[in-house]
Amino acid sequence: MRIDLQNRPGLSRLAQIMLLVAFWQAGEEIARVTHASVPGPIVGMLLVLCLLATGKVGISSLRRGAEWFLAEMLLFFVPAVLAVLDHREFIGLIGLKIIAVILLGTIIVMSVTALAIDIGYRLMMRREGPRHVLR
Repeated sequence: MRIDLQNRPGLSRLAQIMLLVAFWQAGEEIARVTHASVPGPIVGMLLVLCLLATGKVGISSLRRGAEWFLAEMLLFFVPAVLAVLDHREFIGLIGLKIIAVILLGTIIVMSVTALAIDIGYRLMMRREGPRHVLR
């Protein structure tokens, strides 16, 4: 059985959004019942991936709904901002320290990644010889 909501008249972006929410809720329920250490949304995402990979759900059944979620992604960060407003200590010196740690950690990770890629690329070029020159 294959579910393809895109080709059915009357089912729109709203139906696709509801389908994605249903997968999310199914993942939550599966994680709760099985006492999985994996969060429910991840289980739901794996469920969607399995159904897409097996062809039981068509990509067109989820495309417009997923595009809407991606377009409105900023709305999902509003609760995090409100949590910061509930904890005023994050706005002062503690908040500056946290931001500094986050920025420093990000810079370190990006630098080490760039260095590892550069070293790997140089070793690959040395191993393959001068025949693979970029132009």
